[in-house]
Amino acid sequence: MKIASSRTRKRLHLLTGACLGLFLLTHFSNHALGLISVEAMEAARRIFNSVWRSWPVTVLLYGSLLVHFVLALESLYRRQTLRMPVREALKIIFGLTFPFLIVSHVVSTRVEWMLTGYGDGYYQVLPALWSNPFNATRQSLALIFAWTHGCLGAWFWMRGRSWYPRYFLFFYSFAVLVPMLALLGFAVGARSLEVGLPSTTWFMPHRTPPEMIGQIRTSIVAGLIAMIAGTLTLRAIPVRGKIRVTYPDRAISVAKGFSVLEASRAAGIPHLSICGGRGRCSTCRVRVTEGLERQPPASDAERATLTRIRAPDNVRLACQLRPSHNLSISPILGGDNVGLKAQPTEQQAAGRERHIAVLFCDLRDFTLLAQKQLPFDTVFLLNRYFETIGEAVEESGGVIDKFIGDGALAIFGLNNSIEEACAQALTATARIAKGIDVLNRNFMSELDKPLRIAMGMHAGPAIIGQIGYGKASSLTAVGDTINAASRLEGFAKEYDAQLAVSADLVRYAGLKVDNRESYNISIRGRAGTLETLIVENAEEVEAMLAAGKQPESPAV
Repeated sequence: MKIASSRTRKRLHLLTGACLGLFLLTHFSNHALGLISVEAMEAARRIFNSVWRSWPVTVLLYGSLLVHFVLALESLYRRQTLRMPVREALKIIFGLTFPFLIVSHVVSTRVEWMLTGYGDGYYQVLPALWSNPFNATRQSLALIFAWTHGCLGAWFWMRGRSWYPRYFLFFYSFAVLVPMLALLGFAVGARSLEVGLPSTTWFMPHRTPPEMIGQIRTSIVAGLIAMIAGTLTLRAIPVRGKIRVTYPDRAISVAKGFSVLEASRAAGIPHLSICGGRGRCSTCRVRVTEGLERQPPASDAERATLTRIRAPDNVRLACQLRPSHNLSISPILGGDNVGLKAQPTEQQAAGRERHIAVLFCDLRDFTLLAQKQLPFDTVFLLNRYFETIGEAVEESGGVIDKFIGDGALAIFGLNNSIEEACAQALTATARIAKGIDVLNRNFMSELDKPLRIAMGMHAGPAIIGQIGYGKASSLTAVGDTINAASRLEGFAKEYDAQLAVSADLVRYAGLKVDNRESYNISIRGRAGTLETLIVENAEEVEAMLAAGKQPESPAV
């Protein structure tokens, strides 16, 4: 029942918003005709009124306005925290402010028309508004606020659609041109008239007395204030019961009813959510490490998304999971390092040099293994393997640059020091090795022989930039360091080991290499040799990290 209610609310919010957006578009287009003449504005207004002031459409319009406003307040009440992205906050602020700016105009035109059948046209309204700079400014702000609120709402709905990037430039141009032309028409039309002349319709018989108009205006404003204040007051009433949400690095207490995403935002914890917490993507997903069995089950919409990404049973969407008992979680996609495919800054896209740690990993003999598997089984196994690699890298602080066949390239150090990056890269190799062991145990009955992985790692300078063509371009890294790491991955295969790591990377991480056997290997296209350590089982890296650090590191 709650699921159906939630879906109904979303559909009503969307449909009423579309109705109001269509009204604004036609109304602002009418304003824009002021660039031609006031006569053109009046001619279009008669057509506009024949539609929007007919009683069925009037009921639809004001019903949509009321339902949309009530749903907005209800959404504000259900929101457990007021911490939110800037765009979402602006959408709410503009939506709640707009009615106060427009109420005087609505009462003077629409309410007057409904009560008496009289309605002022542009010849009366334009001089009356522009004779007082405050009224003209208020009306212009109302136009901007209403249009911006509508555009933000449409953007939140469209941005996750596959077709949106193709039409982004059109939508952006449309969103800018409509209010600009409307404001210009509003100003130019007024300048063509004699500003300051009173409206002659006030002397018509049966005109509503100004005192009654003022009372209606005051009543509407008081009602709006009461609705908003009541909503905020209800939000301030403490909710009974608190639960504890434990993150990898901290624990917080929140009231029951919070979603995990809202708990993160309330505590100021970075938590990625591309769709803004509407359950339309999976970027906010978390792994529940403890307490999952006592939580509410996933809704149909959440379950569909999780099934689509082949998420394991302990993964939930943070925006949809509202814990009823204590739980421990681990965000899968970090808020600060989503990956190299995140939108780069202009400086990054232009190219920059940075010292990073690079990890190449590849499955050994996977081609032979795939020949014995059904195509679906091969894809499923590869996705589980890539999930293992991706989670190990991201949980260690790195990002996945790309997957190539059954191999992967990961980068560490985009936002931290080279020393920290190298320690993170070493940690990732140990986690990858453990993850491969888990896969082998889970698929023991389906594999003729266990999966084997080979990894190569090196650290040094690389060029970070936007590289590629068209949609195939992405932020990536190139340079000698990348080539060396790739060569070390092949070197690990030659020695039948899980990891071949350069001594430079190990020293950057503050670890001693004196007591380990090393090899000086030649890299094609690279002068000199590269001192390399061979680690047969990458899980040994944990012991290396625990053994202590030395302060000395190679010069950068």
